[in-house]
Amino acid sequence: TRRYDYRTIIREGHNMDFKKAAELLSLCKEYDKPISQIMMDRECEMTEKPLDEIRSRMAVSLQIMKDATKEAINQPSQSMGGLIGGESRKLSDLQSSGKNIAGNLISKAIAYSMGVLEVNASMGLIVAAPTAGSSGVIPGVLLALQEEYDFTDDQIIDALFTCSAIGYLAMLNATVAGAVGGCQAEIGVAAAMAAAAVVELMGGTPEQCTDAASTVLMNMLGLVCDPVGGLVEYPCQNRNASGASNAIVAAEISLAGIHQLIPLDEMMDIMYTVGKKLPAELRETALGGCALSPSACAKCKIKH
Repeated sequence: TRRYDYRTIIREGHNMDFKKAAELLSLCKEYDKPISQIMMDRECEMTEKPLDEIRSRMAVSLQIMKDATKEAINQPSQSMGGLIGGESRKLSDLQSSGKNIAGNLISKAIAYSMGVLEVNASMGLIVAAPTAGSSGVIPGVLLALQEEYDFTDDQIIDALFTCSAIGYLAMLNATVAGAVGGCQAEIGVAAAMAAAAVVELMGGTPEQCTDAASTVLMNMLGLVCDPVGGLVEYPCQNRNASGASNAIVAAEISLAGIHQLIPLDEMMDIMYTVGKKLPAELRETALGGCALSPSACAKCKIKH
């Protein structure tokens, strides 16, 4: 299949935009293209930029992701709030010792995802994909997959466009903000983006990609946002690791040919509805959940 640059799209009267996952899948079928290429075509059309420029910008994001995952392992630093720091190196050391129990792919994914949160919480450079609080999931999953399966940077860049398509749909039809929909909207959507990308990288169909994304949102439905001390550190870091693992699980389920009963469009509606029903105390206000545990309050010197 061929990629269109924006001039070809305009000249031939194509409309590559989509507002729903069903419309995205329809475009994939019409042009016999994976989600990543439809998303690139859409970006060319919407921005009137050539494909090389769009991919070049994504390559910058990929490099930032790589740097963040390695920085936390090579030069661990304490977070601004003092709640996290050094966890990624400990996980990497465990894997190096051969005593890890999750398998190399998941072990790397959780180490990298937690590492990005360390970089974020120490004011380092990260890619907020889709948010700073969930910024570890996508690099954790994709960079671990790249190392284990020898994918090229160009293939990972393609995968990031697949991530972008799912994130775009979530922002358009639901939310990625913990303050609006709880952590299911941040970690959940990040993991859904990653799961779709994994499926495409491993040769799955566009339908399997959206099935995997839907499965992630189903599995993380109702996850609250309760940052200790109001800081994007804890339990955010652990949940990035959980989201990365969830993405890999959902991708494997989908690649096995297990169809998701609830389509992605419906699952996004469900997630958004559930999120809005969460009490304010469980939507990033640090007034409920883990944030009110005695140990957390003592650590942050907060009185009940």
